[in-house]
Amino acid sequence: MRFATELDASPGRGGYAEAREAGRILHECRERINRLINGEAPEHVIFTLNGSDSLNVAIKGLISPGTRDHAVTTWMAHNSVLRPLNALAERGDTEQTRIPCDPKTGLVDPQEIARAITPHTRLVAITHGSNVAGTLMPLREVGMICRERDVPFLVDAAQTAGHVPIDVQELNIDILCCPGHKGLMGPLGTGCLYIRPGMEDRVRTMREGGTGSLSESDIQPSNMPDKFEAGSHNAIGIAGLNAAVAWIFERGVDHIWEHEQEIMNHMLQRLDEDEMPGLRLIGPPDFQNRCGVFSIVIDGIEPNELSAILEDEYGLLTRAGFHCAPLAHRTFGTDRLGGTTRISFGAFNTETDVDALCDALQEICQEYAATSTSR
Repeated sequence: MRFATELDASPGRGGYAEAREAGRILHECRERINRLINGEAPEHVIFTLNGSDSLNVAIKGLISPGTRDHAVTTWMAHNSVLRPLNALAERGDTEQTRIPCDPKTGLVDPQEIARAITPHTRLVAITHGSNVAGTLMPLREVGMICRERDVPFLVDAAQTAGHVPIDVQELNIDILCCPGHKGLMGPLGTGCLYIRPGMEDRVRTMREGGTGSLSESDIQPSNMPDKFEAGSHNAIGIAGLNAAVAWIFERGVDHIWEHEQEIMNHMLQRLDEDEMPGLRLIGPPDFQNRCGVFSIVIDGIEPNELSAILEDEYGLLTRAGFHCAPLAHRTFGTDRLGGTTRISFGAFNTETDVDALCDALQEICQEYAATSTSR
């Protein structure tokens, strides 16, 4: 609101007070995000349109046209990873290996990734937290493998940034991508791309244009972050993102994660198969290997129908379907069921919310079981 009513200026595009203040806000947001993930340099935090944009910039920037470079990902990947790789494969620019994951937990075996790497591998892309099952992938092990073989390690942190503590240096992450509107709690239309210092030389630009710097040259600057930030920023969105990340620091991401783990543990304790006949939880059965994303199916009830019941009769908002992750649903066998009904928890949810949800699921399961039996 302050940005819209008092500033409304384009950062780096003028020397007047409003433009300088807008530039300060952008820089402050970069510093906060860099500190949140323990990055090495704030200027290596790139602002993008959203999480998909971040992933496209990274994936297509690492794969050279016409080279038949090789990329590795997993069956837990979101379409924001799968579709760019498929588009590159269709153009003949890359070959890809998709590593299957455990059909019960969704976990990938790091040694399978190690075996998939070839001399032509230019990228290993891992989704940190599955947006279907909440599975947390073994980033440290995969990161060590990639660093030892000098293969860029890209992490899709859409479901974890702001929820789960992330240390890009400790985990050997070369590139981290995330949207601003999920765990970072900023506005829609914002995204972040962190590129480890030195790695930017291996990532080609996907678009070029005005940067407000080196305007006397008609060649895209090579300095960071301008190399990857062509055109005017979504400054009002970044101002909102800056305020949201400031709140995360005030609360503490470790505290947020501890709170969400308590909620997850309570959820797992409440999901009683005897009390909820026909209900099946997808993914890890314990909270140590998951983030606050839960997918469920109930025998005989389509995911979209269950989601509608939860909203219409109980005021509970969920998402049903394939969640833009078709291979994840094939892994769990839920592709034949029309996907799952997904429940997501965050910093503002409480155990009371969990109880309301589980009470509703218990009523639905028992009511449907009784109806099925009478038939």
